[in-house]
Amino acid sequence: MSIQNEIQRRKTFAIISHPDAGKTTLTEKLLLFGGAIQTAGAVKSNKITKTAASDFMEIERQRGISVATSVMVFEYNGMLVNLLDTPGHKDFAEDTYRTLTAVDSVILVIDSSKGVEPQTRRLMEVCRMRDTPVIVFINKMDLEGRDAFDLLDELETELNIKVQPLSWPISKGYSFKGVYKLYDKTLNLFESLKTKINDEVISIQDLNDPQLDQWVGEYAEQLREDVDLIENVYDPFSIDAYRAGKLAPVFFGSAMNNFGVKELLDKFLEIAPIPQHRESNIRVVEPDEKKFSGFVFKIHANIDPRHRDRIAFLRVCSGTFERNTFYRHVRLSKDFKFPNPVTFMASAKSTIDEAYAGDVIGLYDTGNFKIGDTLTEGENMMFKGIPNFSPEIFKELINRDPMKTKQLEKGIRQLTEEGVAQLFLQEPGTRKIVGTVGELQFEVIKYRLEHEYGAKCDFETKSFYKACWITSTDDAKLHEFKRIKGQNMVKDKEDNDVFLAPSKFMLEMEQKNYPELTFHFTSEFKVAL
Repeated sequence: MSIQNEIQRRKTFAIISHPDAGKTTLTEKLLLFGGAIQTAGAVKSNKITKTAASDFMEIERQRGISVATSVMVFEYNGMLVNLLDTPGHKDFAEDTYRTLTAVDSVILVIDSSKGVEPQTRRLMEVCRMRDTPVIVFINKMDLEGRDAFDLLDELETELNIKVQPLSWPISKGYSFKGVYKLYDKTLNLFESLKTKINDEVISIQDLNDPQLDQWVGEYAEQLREDVDLIENVYDPFSIDAYRAGKLAPVFFGSAMNNFGVKELLDKFLEIAPIPQHRESNIRVVEPDEKKFSGFVFKIHANIDPRHRDRIAFLRVCSGTFERNTFYRHVRLSKDFKFPNPVTFMASAKSTIDEAYAGDVIGLYDTGNFKIGDTLTEGENMMFKGIPNFSPEIFKELINRDPMKTKQLEKGIRQLTEEGVAQLFLQEPGTRKIVGTVGELQFEVIKYRLEHEYGAKCDFETKSFYKACWITSTDDAKLHEFKRIKGQNMVKDKEDNDVFLAPSKFMLEMEQKNYPELTFHFTSEFKVAL
């Protein structure tokens, strides 16, 4: 099969949401339809002991939340789907932001009773920055929630994007009857606690058909009024506007009950974009180019704690990746070959011989990769848009077991290279300051250091406001600043100068006093070769 044919049958997307909106449950049901799993796990049910396939880390199973992006690949109706399930918790937003650089579209899950929530807004801002196409799935329609029209209005107002319903709910909560699919005029009736895939739909060419009253009873007239209003208010659905990130189609359903999920998946595979071009620091890279290129957007150590493996997650951007072929690691200017590249089903892995644009593959790594690294067939370029952000919380790493110093050093280095947190080294000496965007990350780091590396630690809070990468063309002024502000100067893992500002006021003062210096709040300035 040609490269073009392989690209045409691929869809790579992420599922995003505020915590508890039902994102991981929806992921499970999509995998169920794709035949990737036989039964769907429940993340937060005490009655069901099987945990969600996408939550593979022990701490995720204990806490009932997703704290790392999972990659799952499955085939459905001749399409190859790369699905990335992201953390919903705000403390792990950076992992989600980086994941959004590796996908071509997004499904946004909304809780019907809560509507747009803070994390929803932040995630959509990232999507809007990149004009990423978004499909909205309004979940939990079988529970008491908000009016459907009110939810649509809130989505447009809060997320700054036009929306258009492609399915429509018939009532809600205890009286929820199902959905009417506006695009093909079919009715799908709701059954609580569906455990099997059900393709039964009722075709309705005319909503005035008296049989509609038999199927949905007293709610038939309301459905007729709602559909009439929708057809008069909304223009015909534009696939071009959706793919340009200007219009978000909306579906309604209940992921827990496996309802409305098939309609979502079928329509998604029909309208979602195939793998798209990517920008590098020197040119735009098209997916159908003959030569391979790709970038690392995530690193994860100890996916299988028994084997202590370290895997770099790579998005293929162009050409064909082939097993046992040498490729150029641009940052290191070295060639590497990969004898055992893998594809994923959460923590399960299988070796592949080749991969195409849009695919997300895993490369076993001995410490050569960092987030943002580019692989090519020799071209000296770096893909853009995968920065580290300035942390919001800073704590010093305290070693509680001096006999395990080497394990602690290795563990904190690997975890921070994964992007779980950022590591800053204070000189002189070996003080290690860890920066994160949320408190929960410190809990995850402490847990993983102990259970994966056998190292015990504590964290001591430091009162810094922001981390700023410092650059200047005036070496004398830079040296003067570093000498005077020595107690607030640190190095990141790549030996870049970083200023830990003690307060917003002090940062503004230093910017005013040292106009020769540039204070960067993301590490993106390091992309240039």
